[in-house]
Amino acid sequence: MTITLYGIPNCDTVKKARGWLADNGIDHVFHDFKKSGVTRAMLEAWLADIPWETLLNRRGTSWRGLPEERRNAVGGADDAITLMLETPSLIKRPVLAKDGATYCGFSENQYRDLLLP
Repeated sequence: MTITLYGIPNCDTVKKARGWLADNGIDHVFHDFKKSGVTRAMLEAWLADIPWETLLNRRGTSWRGLPEERRNAVGGADDAITLMLETPSLIKRPVLAKDGATYCGFSENQYRDLLLP
């Protein structure tokens, strides 16, 4: 089982997910958006499993900091990808990739169901 957790290390939800993985002895690779970036191919692959409306975090301070006309211009997946490439902190975190499937956000119950026998 190959697990990669994508996010930003100072994000509270990412910290919770990383802590849960460590506490449960789950080996994983952490991919820091700030240091390692994110690519169009990554986002397109994630969007095969996660709706763009979920992956684009429209609840955080990064979204609220965008000009209203920029927020209003997002009408579909291509617009969302462009915006997330420009500002990776707009990606809802964490993103968990496991054996070719991708999940967004953190919930102990979801992680338990996905990762524990």
